[in-house]
Order: sequence, then C-alpha cells, then structure tokens
Amino acid sequence: MINDEKIIKSIPLALKSIDIPELGEKKQGKVRDIYFKDDKRILITTDRQSAFDVILGHIPFKGAVLNQLSQFWFEQTKQIVENHYISAPDPNVMVTKNCQGIAVEIVVRGYLTGVTNTSIWYSYEKGDRVIYGIRFPDDMKKNQKLPQPVITPTTHGEAGTHDERLTRQQIIDKGIVKHDLYELMEQAAFALFEFGSQLCLKQGLILVDTKYEFGLHNGQLTLMDEIHTPDSSRFWIANTYEEKIKRGEEPENFDKEFLRLWYVEHGYRGDGPPPKMPDDLNLAVAKRYIGVYEKITGTEFPEFTYPIEKRISENLKKSI
Repeated sequence: MINDEKIIKSIPLALKSIDIPELGEKKQGKVRDIYFKDDKRILITTDRQSAFDVILGHIPFKGAVLNQLSQFWFEQTKQIVENHYISAPDPNVMVTKNCQGIAVEIVVRGYLTGVTNTSIWYSYEKGDRVIYGIRFPDDMKKNQKLPQPVITPTTHGEAGTHDERLTRQQIIDKGIVKHDLYELMEQAAFALFEFGSQLCLKQGLILVDTKYEFGLHNGQLTLMDEIHTPDSSRFWIANTYEEKIKRGEEPENFDKEFLRLWYVEHGYRGDGPPPKMPDDLNLAVAKRYIGVYEKITGTEFPEFTYPIEKRISENLKKSI
C-alpha cells in the first residue's frame, strides 16, 4: 500500500484531464477522457471523482485503480460475454473496440441499500414497494439481502446529467432497446454478477450491487466502460456483515459509499455546488480504492509517481 504522505503530496498533481492533440478531438465523460483512432476507442481514466453524477474532486491513483481493475475483470469474464478490451499501454489507459453504446445502464442489486435517489432503499424507506416495476416484500430492513438479485435499469447520463430510472417494460415499449437484445443484456448482467460475487467472496468481499454498460460491436453484444470497480460497485466486508446487521449497524463498506455518506451528512445529494473535499477524506478515498484493488486481485498495487501526463502521452505514442 502506498504510504499516506505520498498520497497527500500527490493530491494537487492528480490527473484532472489530459490533452493529446495527435489523437484528435477529445470527448470527456464523467471520469474518462476519450479519443477515437481508426476503429479503436482510447480511454484515459483520470482521477476525477464522480458521485451523484457530479465531479466532487480528484483522487490520486484512482484512475489507475479503475483502469487496471477493469482490465483484471475483463480478462476474467471474457468467457461470459464479449468485452471491449484490447490492451492497456499505460496504467491509466485502455485501448478498446469502438462500440456503439446502448443508452441503458444495467444495475444489478443483491441487497436493499443505497443513499442516492436512484437506489432502491431510498424509495423503499419512503414506503414504495413497487420500484423499477419490481415488487419488493414488506418488512425488509436496510442492507438486507434480497431474495434474488434484481435489475434496476437507468438512462445513461452524460457528464453533468443525472441518471433517470427506467423499468424493463418502458425500455421495451419505448423501443429504447429491442426485446431480444435486452434479454441478452439481462442474461449477461446476471451471469457477470454471479461470477463477480463468487470471486469477491473468496477474497472476503460481498459484491452488493454494480453497474454494467453494454454496446454493440459488429452487431455483437459487448461489455463496455468498466466492471466491478469501486466506482461502479458497492463492496462490503464479508466476515463482519452478519454481526453488523444483527446489531442494526451499517456494514463495513469497502468502496466509495462512505464518500457519498460524507456528502449526504453535509447536506449534499447532487444539487448545486458540492462542499470542498478535505484532504483527509481525499486520502481515505485513495486508500480505499487501492485497498479494493489489492483485495480483489490478490496483488500489490503498482506504485508510481505524479505527475503522469508525460508518461501517458509517451506510452500512447509508442502503442498507437
């Protein structure tokens, strides 16, 4: 694990964005800077920290964690569904197939939890029992395991916009995704979630819920973006979960949920300008991301030194 002093010194040097004119016009997502080269898509994962669909700050080493952890999972799950990964010429860079994105995010949930407006607990706590078109049992408690995982789809919001809830029926009836293709997306998502849950459990983690993004490449369903990272997923510590629930306490989370909770406690849920992220919170987030990488992969996170813009540009020039 990288020491605290190095992380804190790296905060002002964290990768906010990067311009590489040789690659042409840049498209900016919530976390990634995207370039298109021939039939490939080049994803540069920055250190931008997104939550509530808002950029809250910049966390050193976070981009490299997301990029390399996604590479790990893409390689692990390629037998389940085709994915867009081609290569990773730099810790923060992934060269991928240029897919046609599908405008629906597939969120798989195994537990009744969450603090965002799109979470199922947010609605359940207010008394709703039909959420995303799915009927939930009465008398459930926060953080309780669901009878079986469910899919709660949302629109795919661009940077600066909020994801909006959808139901399976809305997606099909409105023609957002054709029926047969949507069924393939559901099947792939449930299979990925089952695989991820089993691997995480072996490493002492519960995969609570996660988001998948799909596209089409040469007409074939293809997993895109990222997979089973602290940005796209919630993780809990497995061996303390039951005891925490019995005591009526929050599970020990191992993701960015504590960051969301900090902002909620400070009165922020995504509307208006966010409170400034203090350095101690920034440090805690960085350590959490690095810790998730090391726990899931069973390997030490490869350390490097900021700034990293020059390294990224040189590695890309060698590979593209």
